[in-house]
Amino acid sequence: MGPLSGVRIIDMTSVLMGPYATQALGDYGADVIKIESPDGDITRQIGPVRHPGMGPIFLNTNRSKRSIALDLKKPAGRDALLRLAATADVLAYNVRPQAMARLKLDYETVAAVNPRIVYAGVFGFGQDGPYAAMPAYDDLLQGASGLAHLIARAGDGTPRYVPTALADRVVGLSAVGAILASLVHRDRTGKGQRVDIPMFETMVGFVLGDHLGGLTFEPPLDQGGYARQMSPDRRPYRTMDGHISVIVYNDKQWASFFDVTGRDDLRDDPAFATFSGRLANIDAVYAELARILATRTTGEWLTLLGKADIPVMPVHDLQGVLADPHLEATEFFPVMAHPTEGPIRSMRVAARWSDTPVAPTRLAPTLGEHGDEILREAGFSPDEIARLRDDGVLRTPDTPAVKS
Repeated sequence: MGPLSGVRIIDMTSVLMGPYATQALGDYGADVIKIESPDGDITRQIGPVRHPGMGPIFLNTNRSKRSIALDLKKPAGRDALLRLAATADVLAYNVRPQAMARLKLDYETVAAVNPRIVYAGVFGFGQDGPYAAMPAYDDLLQGASGLAHLIARAGDGTPRYVPTALADRVVGLSAVGAILASLVHRDRTGKGQRVDIPMFETMVGFVLGDHLGGLTFEPPLDQGGYARQMSPDRRPYRTMDGHISVIVYNDKQWASFFDVTGRDDLRDDPAFATFSGRLANIDAVYAELARILATRTTGEWLTLLGKADIPVMPVHDLQGVLADPHLEATEFFPVMAHPTEGPIRSMRVAARWSDTPVAPTRLAPTLGEHGDEILREAGFSPDEIARLRDDGVLRTPDTPAVKS
């Protein structure tokens, strides 16, 4: 019974950003009803599979949910959605608001059947600017927020994307906070509301929190950018037999580093002696650090720096992360028996609660797995459910998809 037990969420999101947010809410105890099209969320098709429609990205972004497959382009599907929304606490979506309006599922329509609902939209751009109706994807937002440019400045001049859907996940986490804050407001006032979580504005704030720099001031004091984070030698350092992550940051850590490496010659060097001196000469400092770390093996450095309380971690590949001793001790990667996919590796909820411990309530559903169950709970009769299925509005695991 997690802290959100009793909260019901109508999850109209798909792909990654929205499902990542609603999965977190489901892990926290909410009853998340995932509304899928009769063809299913496209992420069902991504990656290696044991069975069609159950790809790993879907499995790892849609646990703690129930699935119902409805054709919302048909009036009966839209009406069924509104009946579900009538008793829900949250409706979350991540298509453009213009698409919701075309479906006649805009905020005003949904609020008319449930004035207490939190109507949460996670989409590309704020609706009061010229980009309002534009599509948005993670790659686009990494570029538009300045992130790809910063990678170019820190590297060989070539803009690149971070090799993970960073924008989708950052904005998804922002959506979790916005939805929870809206629920607190609703519980205090009795009033629901519309809340928009735009990707562009969220990512610009996320990136420029570090890198606005001298552009904070008017007139600007520099061209922006946090020099330490863009130093070309701020990267995993090469050792004699691999790589290692090390950050020697404050004066105490540098003093310990000089001790363990025998580099007394650097103690009184103005470029190394103080925080401000290191910051002003960060490229030279990190370059020297790289030269020093190349003189021993990874194992030697992990032992030596660990004993000196200097921040250090291994550089894992993906298999190495799975075998990390800390994650093994905390049982972060439980292998669980999925009803259709057999043994699958999951990831536990990282946060811990003292009184309301959380855990995934169920593994990711097959397409439409809970359709009949969800409609019965909403008061649909057996005849109504059968009619929805016969008309191609409802897809359950034992009925084929019907194209609109």
